[in-house]
Amino acid sequence: MTKKTFLERLNDPQVFVLDGATGTNLQSRGLTKGLSAEVWVLEEPDKILGLAKDFVAAGADIILTCTFGATTIRLAHTTVAGKEDRINRKAVELAQQAVAGTDVLVAGSIGPTGQLLSPLGPLEETDAIKCFAEQARSLATAGVDLLVVETQFDLAEAKAALTGIRMKTDLPVVCSFSFDRGTRTMMGLKPSTVGEEITPLGVAAIGINCGRSLEDNQKAMGELRESTTLPIWYKPNAGLPQLDPDGNSTYNLSPEEMASQVSGWISIGAKLIGGCCGTSPDHLSAIAKEIRK
Repeated sequence: MTKKTFLERLNDPQVFVLDGATGTNLQSRGLTKGLSAEVWVLEEPDKILGLAKDFVAAGADIILTCTFGATTIRLAHTTVAGKEDRINRKAVELAQQAVAGTDVLVAGSIGPTGQLLSPLGPLEETDAIKCFAEQARSLATAGVDLLVVETQFDLAEAKAALTGIRMKTDLPVVCSFSFDRGTRTMMGLKPSTVGEEITPLGVAAIGINCGRSLEDNQKAMGELRESTTLPIWYKPNAGLPQLDPDGNSTYNLSPEEMASQVSGWISIGAKLIGGCCGTSPDHLSAIAKEIRK
């Protein structure tokens, strides 16, 4: 099957369906709270594959690899330290198995390092760039269709990621920020600033993922839309998190409630729509049906 490339799809008029959450779904399937999902890429690959297949069955046009934290810096103090290349390649292999025989694309997920860049934190820019370049090389070599720099909150780190990626590959890149302080990132970035600063850097699409409430994320998307001409990648949480008796975060927005928001997101300008924390395959199925009705 010959697939349309990501860039070709961006030129099509329709809205595309992204996948749902990785971490919260894996936790519901047994992943220990606090354990990096990337550990399961090697230790429980069938569960990683199962979730990816569920997203494909739910209607996703693009799925992310389970590599959000698969960098040398983020995994340095875990049981899989030093196995970053192996994890990235295996995660791509699992995603490719999940989409086999379909036209669904595989996007390589690249998350933040978990450290602040100097002078606010201990991480030097050159080390961040090297870290992102290594992950981009692993993902690109393994055969992803595009790369997604996601859940960013610091402009300097996002730019370091884009610099590192371009040292190793010319794959199309999406850059997505998390406005977890309503319409600001943890570092105080406005959506308009993100649009103005990231748009000229050669990314194929710009986006919002995670964050806070649907209302806050939608407001942030409206501001972002006014500051960029790029296609918008949009993966909000399934509502605000609440703690259950065991101290785990739960998201109580139903699939139907989340899907009811889709037409509004499209009217603002979302081109690629899925969900982040709390977004199950059932949520995604409802979103896909709403998009394609």
